[in-house]
Amino acid sequence: MVKIRHGKQRKFGKGSRICRRCGAYGPVIQMYDLFYCRQCFREVAEKLGFKKYE
Repeated sequence: MVKIRHGKQRKFGKGSRICRRCGAYGPVIQMYDLFYCRQCFREVAEKLGFKKYE
């Protein structure tokens, strides 16, 4: 999959946010200034102190 780099900096939308771990665009979790994509968040959530409740 090819990542598209834009010529100008995006101010809003999917292209304005990237995952700080893998650099993916799209579904980025911004809550609490995390800026992790969903997949990376699932991998590091416990290390960050999040707990999974059933």
